[in-house]
Amino acid sequence: MTPKHPNMPPGPAGTPLVGQLFPFRRDPIDFLMRLAREYGDIARFKIGSQELFLFNHPDLIKNVLTVDHRSFIKGRGLQWAKRLLGEGLLTSEGEFHRRQRRIAQPAFHRQRIGAYGEMMTGYGVRTRERWEEEKPFDVLKEMMHLTMMVAAKTLFDTEAESEAKEIGEALSVSVEFFNRFTLPFADLLAELPVPSTLKFRKAKRRLDETVYRMIAERRASKEDRGDLLSMLLHATDEEGGTGGMTDQQLRDEAMTIFLAGHETTANALTWTWYLLSQHPDAETQLHAEIDALGGRLPAVDDLPKLTYTEKLLAESMRLYPPAWLLGYRAIRDYPVGRYVVPKGGIVLMSQYVMHHDPRYYPDPFRFDPERWEPAAKAVRPKFSYFPFGGGPRVCIGESFAWMEGILLIATLAQRWRLRLVPGHPVVLQPLITLRPKHGMMVTAERR
Repeated sequence: MTPKHPNMPPGPAGTPLVGQLFPFRRDPIDFLMRLAREYGDIARFKIGSQELFLFNHPDLIKNVLTVDHRSFIKGRGLQWAKRLLGEGLLTSEGEFHRRQRRIAQPAFHRQRIGAYGEMMTGYGVRTRERWEEEKPFDVLKEMMHLTMMVAAKTLFDTEAESEAKEIGEALSVSVEFFNRFTLPFADLLAELPVPSTLKFRKAKRRLDETVYRMIAERRASKEDRGDLLSMLLHATDEEGGTGGMTDQQLRDEAMTIFLAGHETTANALTWTWYLLSQHPDAETQLHAEIDALGGRLPAVDDLPKLTYTEKLLAESMRLYPPAWLLGYRAIRDYPVGRYVVPKGGIVLMSQYVMHHDPRYYPDPFRFDPERWEPAAKAVRPKFSYFPFGGGPRVCIGESFAWMEGILLIATLAQRWRLRLVPGHPVVLQPLITLRPKHGMMVTAERR
């Protein structure tokens, strides 16, 4: 595709009216990988009338997320996500976003989240005690349930066991609904009483009822129960002098933390179990590190000792990043090298594509936790790996996610080896997160 504007980067020719809609929707990861391979660090394509630009170089990604972040707002995918998440940290913009982040930040301080370690391993123990040897189960569903219990306890100080299945189904409906945002007339379809829209509205009502009930109960009791909701309820914006959060703001932040906090970690854990099932040498090293704890449960103080566990998780999120694509809309013409991204253009940055770039990861599809040795990490540009985003919008729960992932891997692997059921299809499903399309059927072998 030769651009009409001389300062526009090259890209593939598209079908009249719809551009690259169909290849993008059919297999977005394959489409973006081919785009990077054929056109290099910057490529342009269209979906309908929308101009999109894939940035695939650490320096370009760094500039969008850090140096030039004020030239962009969130892209269409997260604008669409506002239908569920409202004006939470993931979707809000400008000064309102900065204010909310200032209020929420103390809830994620290292000492605060460190107190949750014992609770995380406790839920891990309950999960591992439920598994039965040689009985196939979907470890994706298990990890979704486990991380939802952790999220419910740390966020709301509630045992959500009785509601977990219903909430999990509501969240799954919501995530799948997000995948429609690239469709022509998606905004119109979202207003029509078609079955998928009605299903989403019902799911959203279910989630709202739960979250607003918890907020109302907590406001009435005025009790600080040591959870994130208590922190958010009692926090005020001292720097900005704008007070605390309204119920609506609390709901939006709670929904964002709840969805992002359990969905992404569950996917990261699922892909890690899959990789371990395929790489027995790595599994042996993991078990040796865990066994060095002497049979006791892992704790927060053990995190510096669980270095191989951390490498496993890092390599899992390289190969299968739970957040696999970021999109930002330019609010003004944005010069980049000899090109210009015009105002209104969408810049895409794909963690999946960047994490598989052979310039930074030789033999990029090979599983190799040793890529995360300190010396190997030191020679790579920072934004060659960005599973949690970066800059002012870096995921506020990053430290929480690392701690949860490492402790849960260690707790579960202390008791079990997981083996992929022979013949089970492992297919990527890039929705708002990167899920395995058919789940992940495994059997457990007791250690």
